[in-house]
Amino acid sequence: MAKLTINSGKGKLRLRKSTSLVGLKTKNPEQAEGADLVTEKVYENMGGFKIVSLQKDDKGVDAQLDEVRKKDEVLVGTHVYYAEGSKNPIIPTGELLIDFQEETDESEQQLVLDEFYLELVERRSDHLIIAKVTDKSPNPLKVAQFLQKISLVKHVEPDLDTPLDEYDFRPPGDTLLPHQWQLRNTGRIVDTNYSTKWGADAKVIDAWARMGNMGSSDVVIAVVDNGFDLTHPDLAGKVFKPYDFWTRSSQLYSGDPRFAHGTPCASLALAASNGTGMVGVAPNAKFMPVSGTSFSWRATEDIFDYCVRNGADIISCSWGTIDPANSLNSLKEQAITKAAKQGRNGKGCVILFAVGNDDKDFVSYYAAHPDVIAVAASTSQDQYARYSNRGRQVSVCAPSNGDWPLIAARAWWDKGDTRFTGEQRFWADGRSRGDRYMHFGGTSGATPIVAGICALMLSVNPDLSSRDVKQILKDTADKIGSPSEYINGHSYRYGYGRVNADRAVAEAIRRRTQGAASDPTPTPVVNTEPAAQPPSGFFKVEASEEKPKGWGVQIGAFSDYNNVLALSERIKRLFGVSILISPVVTAGKTIYKVIAGSYPSSRDAISLQDKMQQSGITGFVRDLEDLA
Repeated sequence: MAKLTINSGKGKLRLRKSTSLVGLKTKNPEQAEGADLVTEKVYENMGGFKIVSLQKDDKGVDAQLDEVRKKDEVLVGTHVYYAEGSKNPIIPTGELLIDFQEETDESEQQLVLDEFYLELVERRSDHLIIAKVTDKSPNPLKVAQFLQKISLVKHVEPDLDTPLDEYDFRPPGDTLLPHQWQLRNTGRIVDTNYSTKWGADAKVIDAWARMGNMGSSDVVIAVVDNGFDLTHPDLAGKVFKPYDFWTRSSQLYSGDPRFAHGTPCASLALAASNGTGMVGVAPNAKFMPVSGTSFSWRATEDIFDYCVRNGADIISCSWGTIDPANSLNSLKEQAITKAAKQGRNGKGCVILFAVGNDDKDFVSYYAAHPDVIAVAASTSQDQYARYSNRGRQVSVCAPSNGDWPLIAARAWWDKGDTRFTGEQRFWADGRSRGDRYMHFGGTSGATPIVAGICALMLSVNPDLSSRDVKQILKDTADKIGSPSEYINGHSYRYGYGRVNADRAVAEAIRRRTQGAASDPTPTPVVNTEPAAQPPSGFFKVEASEEKPKGWGVQIGAFSDYNNVLALSERIKRLFGVSILISPVVTAGKTIYKVIAGSYPSSRDAISLQDKMQQSGITGFVRDLEDLA
């Protein structure tokens, strides 16, 4: 799927092309534009376009859009995009805000506009203008990318339109949501007389409201456990690359009453919002069930390696050991470290472990690993859950049982607490809320809640490293319990406090914007890649004046002829094509345009462009006669 990054506001937007939506302008606004291909009108007016949905077929949206553009009634057709972590469509209006370097004059600025067939719309100052694309221009987003690499341009931003929030985010309608006090605690449990503490929750619904959505489907949560019911309505349809280390296959071991723990754990992190039952913290996240826990160092290596190789962003583990005979050896420690540092293409997988339910002054050996987020439990009264292990390694705590339990999904073969009979096997108060659900708790319940919060953070800022995520969770946690418990901000019982999803998401967004705004200034060379020093030795230059004809790929425009020679040598060596150099003199300065290839048809030039892009060289196809 096509992706690109552009400037927007004070930060950057990472966009992916829609596979079904396009924007159209027609001669007659009332016409049924491309009626044989259009399946639905999504927005009547966005950025001056009608946003419509096209029929899906094997051709793909690019070919379909080309077909629609051929319709007599269609004036303009353009692609629609989505920003990472957002479900709102985005469309470029065709205008660009261009801020030139202050030392440039109008003739130099016009040269840049001419290069991309742009039309001046409005001049706001000596160096700040608004321009728009024309029929001959590339896509406005691509133009913005090209312009940003030109030394004469300080900043360029395409004008975009997208539906605005109306500030009335509505929580999902899942029937058990009012019971899920860990997401928003209103001070009472519905259908009971039990009172909780208002606000003693993880602020998840507040985070959804801030985001305007419930997270990204690009984020993958691996839940490592046993007993996953993949037929459960809140988990079915979300499964991504499942694997069972007991069966050594994608067929998960199920039906054994001894193993049903994975189902409730997974549901608390990512149960789907489907209008019924419960909902997880990150209901849009993909679910990677990894079944078959083991103390074996070989199995530990295999499990974490599997998660890394198959694209897990977050690894949630609600198990461990405090037995002194079972401390981690160096291989297990290294397996966790490797995943935490090398996963996610070097940003590191976010790894969480429960501290354990033993009421001890030390945590599970796995949770004590320095590269993981060690999760303790708090109650619906914002108090310490007395079973939760304690220690200096505790990172944060999250809501779980201790006075009133959580609601979680239940595997179809789960027999519940066999010490009881009837509904009390599954429900603390004996009152059923559905035979596919149950009361649940422990640090096993707290850990996947934090995993879901991590998924929301990565939804709004996928560039966060695993270390960033852990630090943000600690920095944004709410201090609960007695202030005297905290030494240098840390408590042995609560860690750095009870997680606050809203504040964590807000900080993730702030870092994304701040990080983008502080990106280094592009290399001041009129080129599509950083300037290279010309290689030593001699260049063989075969000069001849030609009347340009046909099609080529323009690589860039240079003010330094050394860069022209260096790039020309590289292009000829890599692709074996001819190089055309077109000098243009403006305001006493010479700019050299470099064009690769000379083909009778645009199709051949497009093929060269594709090969060059695969080698990391950006260019655009143009008619050579326009250089004359």
